[in-house]
Amino acid sequence: MEIGGMADDGQDSDNRFNGKITSAVVITSIVAASGGLIFGFDIGISGGVTTMKPFLEKFFPSILKKVASGGAELNVYCVYDSEVSTAFTSSLYIAGLVASLAAGRLTTAIGRRSIMVVGGCTFFAGALINGASQNIFMLILGRILLGFGVGFTNQATPVYLSEMAPSKWRGAFSTGFQFFIGLAVLIANCINYGTSKLSWGWRLSLGLAIVPAVTMTIGALVISDTPSSLVERGKIEQAKQSLAKVRGTNNNTEIEAELADLIKACEIARASKEEPFVTILKKQHRPHLVMSIAIPFFQQMSGINIIAFYAPVLFRSVGLGNNSALLGAIILGVVNVGSILVSACIVDRFGRRFLFIQGGVQMFICQVAIACTLAASIGENGSKHIIKQYGALVLALMCTYAAGFGWSWSPLSWLIPSEIFPMNIRSTGQSISVAVNFATTFVLSQTFLAMLCHFKYGAFLFFAGWIFVMTMFIVMFMPETKGVAINSMHQVWEQHWFWGRYVKRSVLVPQQRS
Repeated sequence: MEIGGMADDGQDSDNRFNGKITSAVVITSIVAASGGLIFGFDIGISGGVTTMKPFLEKFFPSILKKVASGGAELNVYCVYDSEVSTAFTSSLYIAGLVASLAAGRLTTAIGRRSIMVVGGCTFFAGALINGASQNIFMLILGRILLGFGVGFTNQATPVYLSEMAPSKWRGAFSTGFQFFIGLAVLIANCINYGTSKLSWGWRLSLGLAIVPAVTMTIGALVISDTPSSLVERGKIEQAKQSLAKVRGTNNNTEIEAELADLIKACEIARASKEEPFVTILKKQHRPHLVMSIAIPFFQQMSGINIIAFYAPVLFRSVGLGNNSALLGAIILGVVNVGSILVSACIVDRFGRRFLFIQGGVQMFICQVAIACTLAASIGENGSKHIIKQYGALVLALMCTYAAGFGWSWSPLSWLIPSEIFPMNIRSTGQSISVAVNFATTFVLSQTFLAMLCHFKYGAFLFFAGWIFVMTMFIVMFMPETKGVAINSMHQVWEQHWFWGRYVKRSVLVPQQRS
């Protein structure tokens, strides 16, 4: 199939294997999705250790003094507002932003799998430094290395999954990445709960991050790279072998046909001789660019990662004890993992738009309800201590919110950017998406505790407002991508009421072979 300036790299051959799931696809996808372990483990661990007394004594004694005062000097919304503590949490995300942008070019040059290996090794080094930290410098240096590891892995893994998965089940397979993130958050919260009673427990929590790093790195070493990536790097014979393995067939004709489409797409992409970061700015890629920025931005503006980072801190801030706060974070983690599994089961049946919209409505209602509950129980000045019933209600609302997020924006924000780009800008588009995710997370993690201190319960109304905006964005501008072959995705844009004016049929639509 030929296109003016692009190619439908594999529409016909992809359709032949549209719904076929082979053991090779399942195994490689599970191994690749395990890359989510390192990101999730860090999210869960970092929030929990900042409530541990020995950790606070060593690195943040000023916070410990506030905690010990029992809210006498400050209202409970402001106890954990510390610039140094915030720098510890957020330094990872600025490092991840830099790494994800660099990974776009590196992924094209050395492959998806190799970038996952590099990410795992870098994360391993950061975990060792964090576990052995003696001062703030070592603590933040370790966080920066963790950030590089997460940035590389988050760029390569979603693309790997989208390229490997059959179109009919791409949503379910890609959800695996977010499932492992959620699972790692849950495991990390359980570890924090167990180690919080030990004087050196924070070291154990931070140091155990080497386990997901080793798991992912070894896994990445034993799987093959995607056929698209192998063709992109000129390894045609390896790409043919990879295709035969993941498609589960020895039919040489079918494999050769799909391989030929991939080669043709790669040749056309190379013929443009244009920097991918320039190509993605062209008019016909306007919807891709907007989605690669808007989806990760909106995901973070839902407030979910802030709740994940600071769940133990947040629960303590509204009057729960340390153990109760960590236990509450574990409950949130269980709900999140369960809801991601629900998403994996229904995303390819009900579609992306339905889950985005339903989840958005549920999250909006919960954020407003949390704000109202905190206003009624703690008061505007945060001078009251929350009673048990209100504390349980806040936890229940957060769980309902986490469930809505878990089956909608949680997995879909990784899935959509990884599946909408044509081959010539796929790595670049994913890099932009991950960079926007990290940039937004960095800003929010820098400002959330101060926002909680100054906005008080209004912080949750702030996020509720953004949830309303992003849900309306989906209603108006997000087309359905369920079941569409990854290399035929241009069709959904050209048929859309708004994006059709940018994605012209003469530019993107392939002419049928005679």
